[in-house]
Amino acid sequence: MQHTIDIEVRYYETDGQGIVHHANYFQYFELARIQMLKSIGHDYAELEEQGILLVVHSISAKFIAPAKFGDTLQIETTVERATPARIDHSYRVLRGGVVLAEGKSTIACINRAGEIQRMPSILYQAP
Repeated sequence: MQHTIDIEVRYYETDGQGIVHHANYFQYFELARIQMLKSIGHDYAELEEQGILLVVHSISAKFIAPAKFGDTLQIETTVERATPARIDHSYRVLRGGVVLAEGKSTIACINRAGEIQRMPSILYQAP
């Protein structure tokens, strides 16, 4: 499964040189994952109300070229693997078709007590 969203870089996401601070890419990835879930009919807030908490197990990014204030970025999110235990995503951040960054994350599911639990099948089976 793949999903793409557009994000306009806001001033406060940049450093003194007007370049997006590296930590913001992880926020972009999270927003992209949430929007991907929404696109297949699942609301993250509702999942949390049901005690389904999706947490980042691991995350990484590779920076290729800078994004700047005012840029419109496309965040491509791909589910690389989905099982009852985890969901692996990959990300590409593009501006006008040029890849600026790439990333990966592994998401796990826990309950309110912080204990690992199996993901509901609605999250790992193709819609």
